[in-house]
Amino acid sequence: MLRICVMATVILAAGGAIAADGYPTKPIRFVVPFAPGGGTDVLARIVSPKMSERLGRQVVVENRTGAGGNIGTDFVAKSPPDGYTILLAYIGPIAVAPTIDQKLGFDPVKDFRGVSLMATIPLVLVVHPSMPADSVKKLVALAKSQPGKLTYGSAGSGTAQQLSGELFKLLTGTSIVGVPYRGGAPASVAVLTGEVDLLFTGALGVFPHVKAGRLRALAVTTAKRLASVPHLPTVAEAGVKGFEVVSWNGVLVPAATPQAVVQKLNGSITEALRAPDVGERLRSQGLEIEASTPEYFEQFIKDEIAKWAKVVRAAGIKAE
Repeated sequence: MLRICVMATVILAAGGAIAADGYPTKPIRFVVPFAPGGGTDVLARIVSPKMSERLGRQVVVENRTGAGGNIGTDFVAKSPPDGYTILLAYIGPIAVAPTIDQKLGFDPVKDFRGVSLMATIPLVLVVHPSMPADSVKKLVALAKSQPGKLTYGSAGSGTAQQLSGELFKLLTGTSIVGVPYRGGAPASVAVLTGEVDLLFTGALGVFPHVKAGRLRALAVTTAKRLASVPHLPTVAEAGVKGFEVVSWNGVLVPAATPQAVVQKLNGSITEALRAPDVGERLRSQGLEIEASTPEYFEQFIKDEIAKWAKVVRAAGIKAE
């Protein structure tokens, strides 16, 4: 019986290797767990054509929204581990949700293999132009004068937008009501239309609205100012000491995906991010390109989970 089991294992391993050598033979689904038009979606659509060129097969972006990105993330976790369904991972479902929701249908460490970190994403605090606050200090004063009246939008529970909003409230002692949406794009529409008063959102995609006067940018959430918008102070510089939130994206695949497939995907991502036109488009929006090895990304995720668990507990963030 032992010999049969060992032989079966060898045959399965050999079959996986053969499949990996021929990979890919059909289009690849690149699952974005948020609505079209948001920063995460835009990142996938900028990078996927270059990945397609390198892999010789089309990489098709597919949006699976809901539950702050958890639905799309869970979908990929339960997909066949063959490299044909990959996830554009995001800080919320992977690094924050495990602390917020103990009933997640996936484990971000056990159910996935890292492929590559892609980018770190600074957020920008924006308000609707009708808001009588043109600085962080004035926004805090306004919020304190009207407790419970101002609202901030987010892409759902555990997302960087919510983390930013709740950390802002915690550090400023204000009462601002969070309003969750099914993704960054709907949240952006909400602040553009004045449905919510403010939003912490990814730099990618928001600056065109700021330049057009449809939104007013007050600060960035990073520790240092962004080279692309040096006139914008950091939230900490603007008076909220200790405030720093940086979002990120990377690619994950189901845990049992063959190593050879992971390496092919990693190579396509690395090459895409190194392409001058891709790099220029991403950096112009304030993103920091962060291509990595699969092993680095896996350790990065473990460190992020530990880091954000402290913030979630301090801010009292709960599953919605």
